[in-house]
Amino acid sequence: MSFRWLSRGNASSGMGVSDHSKSTFMDLKRRRVHRYVIFNIDEKKKEVVVEKTGGPAESYEDFAAALPENDCRYAVYDYDFVTSDNCQKSKIFFIAWSPSTSPIRAKMLYATSRERFRRDLDGVHCEIQATDPTEMDLEVLKERAN
Repeated sequence: MSFRWLSRGNASSGMGVSDHSKSTFMDLKRRRVHRYVIFNIDEKKKEVVVEKTGGPAESYEDFAAALPENDCRYAVYDYDFVTSDNCQKSKIFFIAWSPSTSPIRAKMLYATSRERFRRDLDGVHCEIQATDPTEMDLEVLKERAN
């Protein structure tokens, strides 16, 4: 059994992060121009890039529907909620989406790059690792936000 692909560049240390990915995250965090950002790994560029953004009016259902059924992605979601004290709050969730039906190579690539990418996203409040939609549904976010 050969594991040559494991020794390819950056497989163990994680992919780089594009400047556009960082600035798009900052737009979500500071200016709130996005409800969510979905990232994918561009293997040719060897970096994490923005795949899709959702406007402030988009729902959690729109976000969940934008994730591919059979491939891995990273995502950040800006979750607005009201506390038991009736205060409006917001928390940014980092979601590592790795469905069980995705290719093993993609799972390995996203798993080895996750920590490096996550460190570049300063301001994330909660993390979720999801392999199927029930592990990241809106109830899970509500529970984690409180």
